[in-house]
Amino acid sequence: MLLEVPYPPSFHQPLRVTIADNIYRLQAELAGTGARLVVVTKTHPVEHLQEAYDAGTRLFGENRVQEMTAKQPALPPDVAWHLIGQLQTNKVKHLAPFVDTIQSIDSLKLLLEIERQAAKCGRVINGLLQFHIAQEESKTGLSLPEAEAILVSDEFAQLRHVRLRGVMGVGTFTEDQAQLRAEFQTLRGYFQHLKTTFFAADDGFREISMGMSGDYALALQEGSTLVRVGSAIFGARG
Repeated sequence: MLLEVPYPPSFHQPLRVTIADNIYRLQAELAGTGARLVVVTKTHPVEHLQEAYDAGTRLFGENRVQEMTAKQPALPPDVAWHLIGQLQTNKVKHLAPFVDTIQSIDSLKLLLEIERQAAKCGRVINGLLQFHIAQEESKTGLSLPEAEAILVSDEFAQLRHVRLRGVMGVGTFTEDQAQLRAEFQTLRGYFQHLKTTFFAADDGFREISMGMSGDYALALQEGSTLVRVGSAIFGARG
């Protein structure tokens, strides 16, 4: 896919930037940070995803279950699919056979359903606890006390087919860099508290998923290990 970027007025032809160009640029920015790129593919067609795959990306993030299940069979089997949108318990069964990571775990009820469906498939599904860090009420997620209540519960202790790998959060949609930095610092603080209190002996609990196309650079400064980028790769959504 070619993305048209206007030249300065002295030129007459647009600069042609490909999906691969954008991915190579992002990977260069991530080099040395320890963070990985999750390519957000919502609303984009399979052929664009294939271009991203051919450029070397293997972590694809979808917001909607229906889109993920439609695209998954058309991509190579080594794609690690991440569900990054809100997930209803009745939709878990559709993802359980193949999803790598569910980043949006926000209740014990959802955790228990992931456990049940993963067990049916004989799989272990990775998960992240989603925290509410934004000043927008429309954003979903746990508070720290709610997360702690899950982790001390008897039900959580019995889980065998879900493996928590870290935390996720969505910052406020704002250009206020100080506010975003504070929100990312809050999420990092939650991660560090949970790591120390509940996962000190678990090397697998290491992910902080924060940062999207407009704020991933700031998120990287604050310790993000997974950045979720879509429009900076594919352009505006269709």
